[in-house]
Amino acid sequence: YKQAWEEDKKKIHITPDIPQIVLAKANAFNLSEKMYRSSFEETRKKGYDLRADAIPVKAAKASRDIASDYKYKLGYEQDKGKLVGFRSLQDDPKLVHCMQVAKMQSDREYKKAYETSKTHYQTPADALSVVAAKEAQDRVTNTNYKRLIHQYMLLPDAMSLELYRNMNQIQSDNEYKQDYKEWFRGIGWSPIGSLDVEKSKKATEIASDRKYRQHPSMFPFTKQNDAMDLVLAKQNANIMNKVSIWGESQASIHLASIP
Repeated sequence: YKQAWEEDKKKIHITPDIPQIVLAKANAFNLSEKMYRSSFEETRKKGYDLRADAIPVKAAKASRDIASDYKYKLGYEQDKGKLVGFRSLQDDPKLVHCMQVAKMQSDREYKKAYETSKTHYQTPADALSVVAAKEAQDRVTNTNYKRLIHQYMLLPDAMSLELYRNMNQIQSDNEYKQDYKEWFRGIGWSPIGSLDVEKSKKATEIASDRKYRQHPSMFPFTKQNDAMDLVLAKQNANIMNKVSIWGESQASIHLASIP
């Protein structure tokens, strides 16, 4: 089956400088791991010369010292146990520095000068702002705004006084509701046969559950003995009667004969 293909495969000749072959070689060169690492391998074979005073080495050492916890606590460990025996806090420079920093950050110390000076305030009585405040207070005060009118005598039978009394009685809510409060309030009255009473009776009859649902015993009904559904029920009862079926089976057992 493959003989013809094997013979033709040996006879095929492709020119090595066609674009497809050149492109395939270039792709193989780009994807080759060996060619990718060739320059690095050649440089590694040549070796390198790295001096101790080189800039990268010094930068690495400085970074290591900065990030080192040992270098960070070296000064503290060296001074620990030596600063003992101060007579007061003022003799210890570190504690003095901490106290000064605490005072700078203290909100109480920040407002101490203000709290001390805010109660010491003096202003002249004839200052422009004080005089303006007094004038404004006199204008907005309720004492000078409302002044009592002069007193005068009015006769009890004056026409204007009678007119005022009548107007007060007309506008009075107590006089308007006096008859209701003294006579009608608390008296119950139901007009039998009125429109509202009849409407309530009709609504009660409509909403009555007793009249809406009548009991079946109120309707006369007689069932015939030869009705189809009654006969069918009797037949089904006889079929499903286990007592009758068991009796027939026992009778057939006794009647059986053996030749």
